[in-house]
Amino acid sequence: MEFTGRCYCGDITYKASGDPAIRVQCHCRECQYLSGGSVNTTIGMPEASFEYTKGAPAKYKRADLENGVTRHFCGNCGTQVLTMAPGLAGVMLIKVGTMDDPSMFTPDLAIFTAESQAFHHIADGLPNYAGFPG
Repeated sequence: MEFTGRCYCGDITYKASGDPAIRVQCHCRECQYLSGGSVNTTIGMPEASFEYTKGAPAKYKRADLENGVTRHFCGNCGTQVLTMAPGLAGVMLIKVGTMDDPSMFTPDLAIFTAESQAFHHIADGLPNYAGFPG
């Protein structure tokens, strides 16, 4: 799979290729904060085949969390581009909304559904887990 993407203002662009490690809807409360209340949809792509083709992201990691994730975002428009999680070394969790063609995405599972809100949608038949599987 190959795709390109960008932030809302276009200051940051990227390309990614390889076999997705994960395609997920995350319902955790942290993702709700960061998405404005919705689920966070991400596709995990190999870090080795990910490249920023324009611009450089700002980065944020909560200092009070021992295993906090690092978030890459546009310093101009604020668009979250991706997340790097310590438990998924070598994988870039790219925000599906930044893909030039997000229709390429279909989730494989929904996670942290114990924290889901009543207005979140989980498709019938989509495997879902109260936390992170395994």
